[in-house]
Amino acid sequence: MADNFPDLIDMRAVRSAIDGWFNGIVSSYGQALETAFLPVLRLLNGIEDFLLWVPWFVLIPAVALVSFAATRDWRMPIAVIVMLFLTGVLGLWQPAMATVALMLTATLFAIVIGIPVGILMSFSNRLQAVMLPVLDVMQTMPIFVYLIPFVMLFGPGKIPALLATIVFSVPPLVRLTNLGIREVNPEVIEAVTAFGATPMQKLFAAQLPLATPTIMAGINQTTMMALSMVVIASMIGAGGLGYEVLQGIQRLDVSRGLFAGLGIVFLAIIFDRLVQAYGKRVQKHLEAGNT
Repeated sequence: MADNFPDLIDMRAVRSAIDGWFNGIVSSYGQALETAFLPVLRLLNGIEDFLLWVPWFVLIPAVALVSFAATRDWRMPIAVIVMLFLTGVLGLWQPAMATVALMLTATLFAIVIGIPVGILMSFSNRLQAVMLPVLDVMQTMPIFVYLIPFVMLFGPGKIPALLATIVFSVPPLVRLTNLGIREVNPEVIEAVTAFGATPMQKLFAAQLPLATPTIMAGINQTTMMALSMVVIASMIGAGGLGYEVLQGIQRLDVSRGLFAGLGIVFLAIIFDRLVQAYGKRVQKHLEAGNT
């Protein structure tokens, strides 16, 4: 039997130093960070309260109308009505709205962070070289690892769940924004430059519009990844459908976990089709404008 790998470094001392450093941050800045993120918590709670305040018989037709406006296909609103109605029938309306609120808030912040970072990466090869390994780590790191520092800073609750969801879901949007802008036809950029456009004019008049389909694909992936985080987020007090799945696992309640899983699937299908449909409409609009 081969010997164990030699202890070249005292890892206990390394771990102790890392833990001591982070505990120092928590003791020094934890309260200040909690206060700083109170507006974010209010936004999340406000979205959830609004979704629960709107009667189900108003919200379901409203979402169906949005889906028809996106797809121009009567089958989509019928599917939306059926899936949302079944969510309510299964007794999951309130946790479903909590999940939607968390997902929408995380997606909103991911867009606000991801698109500007992707734009900056597209203009700087050096920044891209730095950011790509960071994005690789963010996408490959086990999801549970994200929860540890956020729970230490904020304690169990919605804020650490939201921050972990943002960190987990933002990389695809950064990558695809960067990719979409870099893949814009150089001849188009040359033509715009020849007319004396400034860098900002080139960005908003040519690069971003032409990269919009790719950016929409990134938003779609970000939305799905945010939704996939809800079960993990429920372990630290986020609630929602993930909590119902967690309760099903802990109590060996198959039906509870199954119904909550179906609710998550329904939401995933609805948001995936909506974002895809709006992405296709934007692409068609751009193609029509270029002809």
